[in-house]
Amino acid sequence: MATLDAAAKARLDLITENLAETLNPEIIESILAEGRNPRIYWGTATTGRPHTGYFVAAIKIAQLLAAGCEVVVLLADIHAFLDNLKAPLELVENRAKYYAKVIRAILESVGVPTEKLEFVLGSSYQKSPEYTMDVYKLSSLVSEHDAKKAGAEIVKQSANAPLSGLLYSILQVLDEEHLNVDAQLGGMDQRKLFAAAVEWLPKIGYRKRAHLVTPMVAGLSGGKMSSSVQDSKIDLLDGPDVIQKKIRKAEAAPKVVEDNGVIAMVEYVLLPAAGLKGKKEFVVERRDAEPLVYTDIAKLKEDYQNDILTPQSLKPAVTAALTSLMAPIQEAYQASPEWQEITAQAYPPPVVEKKQRKVKDKGTRHPGAQVQAKAQAEAKAEVEGEKKAQELPERPKAEN
Repeated sequence: MATLDAAAKARLDLITENLAETLNPEIIESILAEGRNPRIYWGTATTGRPHTGYFVAAIKIAQLLAAGCEVVVLLADIHAFLDNLKAPLELVENRAKYYAKVIRAILESVGVPTEKLEFVLGSSYQKSPEYTMDVYKLSSLVSEHDAKKAGAEIVKQSANAPLSGLLYSILQVLDEEHLNVDAQLGGMDQRKLFAAAVEWLPKIGYRKRAHLVTPMVAGLSGGKMSSSVQDSKIDLLDGPDVIQKKIRKAEAAPKVVEDNGVIAMVEYVLLPAAGLKGKKEFVVERRDAEPLVYTDIAKLKEDYQNDILTPQSLKPAVTAALTSLMAPIQEAYQASPEWQEITAQAYPPPVVEKKQRKVKDKGTRHPGAQVQAKAQAEAKAEVEGEKKAQELPERPKAEN
């Protein structure tokens, strides 16, 4: 472990705050000990519309910037296409633009200046000869089993899956080298991929990187918050009425804090966001008692387990705080015709095909109709056969 002075130690504490895990932290420590700024990237595949879970990464990015890190945001458009065609090629470009708008708006909503961020489009370098050759090199050294295992919690799994899903893991590992970073930031669901990067990159002569692992946020319906599961998440452009409805329907059993998506929203989004804005507290108004004011999540969880804080009090407080937090994002969207046009092109409404009017088959609706029709056809054929027989000239009898 590198020896750090007080200033470097403070920077390290901010970099690692609220992380679930740090892989190879000595890499970050040695950079700080030298007085340099770590270069860190966070990547997002431009597939479904970003939701409130993206605040977790945004808040961590804000802390990295405050710690003097260089932060790169990778808009992984090619990854989006490779992940079982979640983003068709004709939509990828506009979805990348949409993500750039949303990510900037999230950071600005919590008071983070975005001019220090570097946005990189994956396709801007992932089609270069150097990158392509590295894909070939790594593909020759990584087995199908290992590639599938690395992306198991990221890439959509299906029977007889396309080969592109295996390439996804290889590309993400190579991004660390080609973005020239010291570390990658990502969720706990990417941990297997991070471990693969540490193992795979040295095989083709590249150095290993550190990995900053953020905790996973429980969805409103329990389990992982996901863009593809509507009931689990709140879209960043959802209005106040929609936010209220989704929070009201969210699973939040009394006295149960595990997999409680409403408490997770406070822990990983609302309290940290309030801290970035200068006053880290979460207020729960109560009808017949004094408000409950929380400055740390441990006390909130304790009160919830003891039924001092009830779901009936917690949900309206989360609704109010989240509505306030998201208001600047929605105001920016409403004020930007460009953003609205990008949204329409990135996420066009599904085409609903008109149902063809079926011609009624009366024969199938009347028992015996088909049998009767067959009998009539046979009778007609028999009559026509007899008629033809009568029309044939009589064959002369053979002479004895």
